[in-house]
Amino acid sequence: MSIGNSPEDERPFEDEREEPGLSVGRALQQARIAAGLTVDDVTNATRVRIAIVQAIEADDFAPCGGDVYARGHLRTLAKAVHLDPAPLIAQYDAEHGGRPTPTSPTAPLFEAERIRPERRGPNWTAAMVAAIVVVIGFVGFTVVKGGGDGSAKDPVAQGGATPATSESATATPKSDKPADATPAPSDSAIAAAPQDKVTVRVSAVDGRSWISAKDHNGRLLFDGVLKKGQSKTFQDSSKINLVLGDAGAVQLYVNGKKIDDDFQPGAVERLTYTKGDPQVG
Repeated sequence: MSIGNSPEDERPFEDEREEPGLSVGRALQQARIAAGLTVDDVTNATRVRIAIVQAIEADDFAPCGGDVYARGHLRTLAKAVHLDPAPLIAQYDAEHGGRPTPTSPTAPLFEAERIRPERRGPNWTAAMVAAIVVVIGFVGFTVVKGGGDGSAKDPVAQGGATPATSESATATPKSDKPADATPAPSDSAIAAAPQDKVTVRVSAVDGRSWISAKDHNGRLLFDGVLKKGQSKTFQDSSKINLVLGDAGAVQLYVNGKKIDDDFQPGAVERLTYTKGDPQVG
């Protein structure tokens, strides 16, 4: 039997949605029933787990894991059952203390935790670059000084110039080797990711998205917002755990291979990738 195909079946749902006191979860449940969809149908369409769909329809948002995830789930489920998500999200905010006012247009969550590990990396890089510059300068000074001594000995012995030339030729590779030994890391090097590790690259191609990444020990690697056009690369010896706040705006590359999962705009995805071929844990 088909449910919700006739205008008569849909009118009561539209009227009930306007009734005062109709909860967010009840509105989603009524819209799903009116559309002739089961919880399994909604789960297959949105990739939101059955337990979370059932909890939201019962107005239990604890399994969502926080207001950010709850709003993302509400947006995804509302679209799946043909509801405008904006009134539902506004009602959710009103019932749960309202959406917090951001300090800036792109202020990420847990900004202190996000900035701390990023600052530590550039400090070490700057120290290494400074050390390389000092080594190159010292070698260059030695070469120049050796060349000057050789020219002073030319009137005495022609062969005196030969050691200086030889030293210069020998010293040149030494100045090049430190510069090549510590190249700056690049996200494009993911195609040559080592086989004994898992390498994940996240690119915000269709808009900005909140990203959280942890290694196999649960240590936080990144927690913040990627703007459109930005990318982040994460690497671990065995496993990378990801949470994508807007999976539809993100493109993933795992161990050098593009992940072609059809993520929905606004959908919240929790993913785990391991070594070898891309596989979702």
